[in-house]
Amino acid sequence: MNSESNQPLAVVTGGSRGLGYVVAKALKAAGNRVLIISKDSERAAKSAAEIGCEFETVDFENLDSTKSKFDEVLSKYGTPNILVLAHGVMSEKMSKTLRTTTEEWRRVMAINLDSNFIAINTLAPTMAEARNGRVIIFTACLGRMSGPGNTGGLAPYRISKAGVNALVRNLAHETGQGSRGFLVDAICPNHSRTDMGGPDAPRSAEEGAATAIWLATREFEAGKDLTGLFWEDQEVIPW
Repeated sequence: MNSESNQPLAVVTGGSRGLGYVVAKALKAAGNRVLIISKDSERAAKSAAEIGCEFETVDFENLDSTKSKFDEVLSKYGTPNILVLAHGVMSEKMSKTLRTTTEEWRRVMAINLDSNFIAINTLAPTMAEARNGRVIIFTACLGRMSGPGNTGGLAPYRISKAGVNALVRNLAHETGQGSRGFLVDAICPNHSRTDMGGPDAPRSAEEGAATAIWLATREFEAGKDLTGLFWEDQEVIPW
């Protein structure tokens, strides 16, 4: 039997590059069996070889394929201990609410929100039943309903991330906010140097991924430590 079968399983979407890659690499180093899931098979194979992990591929915009893939993941690999959802897409720069096309709206919602729901809806029930699971979702401060940066523009992106925030809050309340051993949290990585963020972003990918890694690996004591929240640099921020 492969020794990895006895290791905790961490599933990381978007794990072939950027923030997801940094998270996957750290979770592998922490002793987890790691599975990355991304769209580009060539990049996924290369990244998996670098990390020393397994990989699967799917186009997150195709929701039927996404559902089938996560069903396959559950059947093939079993229940994850850690699920990090780091895949995502930016909307077009001029995609204000009154200028966004239906096609652009659906593309961004499918990738940023709907596929996250499918991943959670498929993988998280057995995690919650086992009372031993952590779900961490990369969202964005642009999806906040309060605080700076919520003045409009990039409509599909902002609204998709606001939906992710609501998904996290809802799921956390439904599953006991950590009292039953199942943790779910959202993080804002801030503007980081990735393919999406660009080379001039002020934060490194390692800085952007640090809070997700911490949430996935921290010691947690129910009734004392916090979950079901929105995190930035290991601090809770308003939704």
